[in-house]
Amino acid sequence: MLKIIAIIFLVFSTAPTALALDLYSGEVTVQDQGVAERANAVPAALIQVLQKLSGRRELPLTPSLDSALASADGMLVSFHYREHERSLPDGAVNAELRLVASFFPAAVDRVLQELELPRWRQARQPIVIWVVVDDGRSRSLQPPEFLYAWDAMEDIASLRGLPVAWPGLSEELKQQIDLQLLWGGYTEQLFLEGSDSDGVVIVAARREGPEWNVRWNHSDGVETSNWRTRDRDFSFAMVEGIHHLAEIVATANSIDAAGRGEWQVEVRITGFKSAKDYARCLAYLQGLSLVDEVAVAQAGPDGIVFDLVLNAAPEFLAQFIKQDRILGASETDNEYHLLP
Repeated sequence: MLKIIAIIFLVFSTAPTALALDLYSGEVTVQDQGVAERANAVPAALIQVLQKLSGRRELPLTPSLDSALASADGMLVSFHYREHERSLPDGAVNAELRLVASFFPAAVDRVLQELELPRWRQARQPIVIWVVVDDGRSRSLQPPEFLYAWDAMEDIASLRGLPVAWPGLSEELKQQIDLQLLWGGYTEQLFLEGSDSDGVVIVAARREGPEWNVRWNHSDGVETSNWRTRDRDFSFAMVEGIHHLAEIVATANSIDAAGRGEWQVEVRITGFKSAKDYARCLAYLQGLSLVDEVAVAQAGPDGIVFDLVLNAAPEFLAQFIKQDRILGASETDNEYHLLP
């Protein structure tokens, strides 16, 4: 047990922080760069953006959605094309053309509100995925012969707005991992408070005749959940699990449509040592999806008082701040200090 915990500390201390997600851009596979193909792809890209922002896989089929999709081209900021390489089960690589469409955030936010969709917080850290595969002969950690499945999982996670990361172990460290412990789904040994992660998920995949039976165990350090996926195709079973994981993480980190409105609140923040600290704090507050406006009400040696206009109740602000670990709470309400 001690050995695996030591390895986990090494993994989290060396793993890079996830890149910022482009939540207002959608990416859709197209046949060519023609006008007709683009016209069909832009509404699909908008649907993907709404999925990223809300965490919902299925959107309500309403006249408001139909209207938004019909005017998707008018919300477009820019678009470009890129080639996306997909690994295939036989080891080959297939290149597909994708349209990347970026939309006006304010316009998309209005659609989100009209559809009464929840809003998944935009500050998202990666979920670390541990996969143990039992092929009937032996168990191994993320075997390379299933590269096509790992690529598919990453791709779907990105399209759903869910940042994910792999442990990134060397072959030497892989040999030291207790696979029996991982197979049991003991997530509490893998989640480290203060790590750049929103939790871990342990995936135990077993081949049972022609079908793959996959068990998922997720923990964010507070809540745990588990589910199963099954399919004859290994990658399909893994991708379906990623869809479910996105919904679980989004639900735990979302503001429901019923919790929206307009609130004004003052927060005092201390711990500034330089102009860089102030810029980091201001950028964080402005980047929160529930903060519409930020103004400095007062500044002095005892900290800075920010006047915030919120589109959700103040308790959601406290919740997001606790989860993001940029600011630390003090004993006084609405008072925080900037963490290193």
